[in-house]
Amino acid sequence: MPTKILITGSNGLLGQKLIQLFVKEKDFELIASSKGENRSIIQSGYIYENLDITNETEVSAIIKKHQPDCILHAAAMTNVDACELDPLACKNNNIDAVQYFMNAISECYSPSHLPHFIYISTDFIFDGTKGPLDEKDQPNPISIYGQSKYEAEKIIQQTQIPYAILRTVLVFGINEGAARSNVVLWVKNNLEANKTINVVNDQYRTPTLVEDLAQGCYLTAKKKALGIYNIAGPDMMHIYDLALQVAHHFKLNVELIQRASSEGIKQPAKRPPITGFIIEKAIKELGYRPHTFREALVLIDQQIKTFK
Repeated sequence: MPTKILITGSNGLLGQKLIQLFVKEKDFELIASSKGENRSIIQSGYIYENLDITNETEVSAIIKKHQPDCILHAAAMTNVDACELDPLACKNNNIDAVQYFMNAISECYSPSHLPHFIYISTDFIFDGTKGPLDEKDQPNPISIYGQSKYEAEKIIQQTQIPYAILRTVLVFGINEGAARSNVVLWVKNNLEANKTINVVNDQYRTPTLVEDLAQGCYLTAKKKALGIYNIAGPDMMHIYDLALQVAHHFKLNVELIQRASSEGIKQPAKRPPITGFIIEKAIKELGYRPHTFREALVLIDQQIKTFK
């Protein structure tokens, strides 16, 4: 019997990559869900459900209807500044929604047959005083977004539901027809338009190719892995260096990239100065094999040419 897996947030960058990955796997029966119509390039080979994760009735109904063996919760409010400016919406999407899933699971399953719950978390649960971090480091969020993701982690950990928490960092990539940008596309698009950009040189990350995060999700589901795993790229760098590498790869004008400090760029939400993840646990236990940042740029370049 194939594993019935429900993926939330299937219209997002990660969600669409997950559809592309899981729809080909005979070991899985896929139910994809997101708010509104299905925007995935792949429209067949799985069931699609319109789901508002902030509506407890809808969450309960979809769990009751499909009784998935695995729930991969990729839906979230991830715009850090939007969360800071609208904390209620952040709470509804990032904390309450997780509680709704926990409640629905408790109502719809027997204690001996609980589903595997996989949750996507973030490096923003940390305060940025050290890095790279491993799975045992203590969270201390400094933004409303980071706090909401940490609160969700704690809700999951306090249940009897078998869970995996996958923490990731600065996800980037591209989908055909995708509207939302990310740091790599932001740098590329602005430089191509001959615009000067201010890029911080005091924030350190391990940027993560979205295909690698999808791979980490797949391996977690396949192995029914439990606990906390860091799923990120292998290269620790500051954002300014990231921008330079993007410019060099796509042969764009590096002189348009201006160094800036975090204090010099006015943003509603604080960013942790240093994060980045140690990924040895995922490599050893899951067989996780991420791309280097340079390999990731080559892949994105190939995808852009394919989409045209």
